[in-house]
Amino acid sequence: MAAGDKKKGIVAEFKEFISQGDVVDLAVAVVIGAAFAAIVKSFVDDILMQVIAAIGGQPDFSSLTINIGKGTIRYGSFLNAVIGFVIIAAAIFLVVKGVNKIREFRKKEVEAGDADPTELDVLEEIRDLLKENAGA
Repeated sequence: MAAGDKKKGIVAEFKEFISQGDVVDLAVAVVIGAAFAAIVKSFVDDILMQVIAAIGGQPDFSSLTINIGKGTIRYGSFLNAVIGFVIIAAAIFLVVKGVNKIREFRKKEVEAGDADPTELDVLEEIRDLLKENAGA
């Protein structure tokens, strides 16, 4: 096999790998996750921390430190990170809870027969109607 053939094989394998649904789904999830993180960070920094500042007088805790000997413990930055994490975790929890409620509602609809018919249901209905008309 020539070097060009080997390259084409690797390129073809790479294209196949990239076109698989899992890789594309993962890429979409990463992009959406990054956008969601930016929204939550803006909510924390621009809204929530400003409310905290209105109540407590300081919107950013990163300047809070403790000096011990020659060392400085920057516990304010840690506090900011904890607040951000708690809010992100709560937002994700609410999204997951909402999605689960929708799935539960949809499952109940399907079990009750109130759900929109699937393509297979419609095709079976058409088949049955055609059988009835053919027999008449």
